Amino acid sequence: MRIAVPAVKPGRGPAHAQIEGWLADAVAAGKLAPGDRLPPERELAARLRVSRMTLRHALASLEQRGLVVCHVGRDGGTFVAEPKLELAGLSALSDQLRGLGLEAGARVLSAEEAPATPAVAAALGLAPADPVYEIVRVRLADGEPVALERSAFPVEAFPGLLEGALDGSLYELMRGRYADVPVRAVERLEATLASAEDAAALGIGAGEPLLLVERTASGASGRPLEHSRDLFRGDRTRVVWKAEIRLPAS
Repeated sequence: MRIAVPAVKPGRGPAHAQIEGWLADAVAAGKLAPGDRLPPERELAARLRVSRMTLRHALASLEQRGLVVCHVGRDGGTFVAEPKLELAGLSALSDQLRGLGLEAGARVLSAEEAPATPAVAAALGLAPADPVYEIVRVRLADGEPVALERSAFPVEAFPGLLEGALDGSLYELMRGRYADVPVRAVERLEATLASAEDAAALGIGAGEPLLLVERTASGASGRPLEHSRDLFRGDRTRVVWKAEIRLPAS
């Protein structure tokens, strides 16, 4: 790492916070690039004039923020992370990724016709056990997994959907074949942790943070046409809504 390492100074706040702020600023300024490897803990702690425990506190906080990644093993160490993908909402992911200059793709894990579960039937306004297409895919950005997508679509609304190419944008596929397609969506977001199964699909460790997005999308007719539960990697994605918020004067 070819960058000056400032020693922690007394009277300027907790040592771990100073280290975290310095490294975050260095990444933001481009002094540290994605993939750069930080010096070994012992060396970096000595240059900062802090204990290794204090340094680990700062690195753990930076890893939670997605600014660094820590790997163990022979080729392990602490590396500057790739910048997070800033998404305006989470619908039409393929379009958004292409807008960021990334190649959008998908790896299909399963695609089948099945009876709607009670939750899916309620979301889509179907009778219990009405047939739906269930599609499970890993969404890719430049070949890297960023989300695990579990979607359900009414069979009656999209006959023959599974015969189309499912490794690209499903919305593009629908727009080319059907009259009523998803045009608006309600999304509910919450934080969760990766199960072993989800982690394996996304190429991350079990217990790592994920953003769970439950989405119901409707067509121009107002009819619900999609119900999805998607898991986005917390270390690779950030959701940004640009809206004017009026704050109280006092």
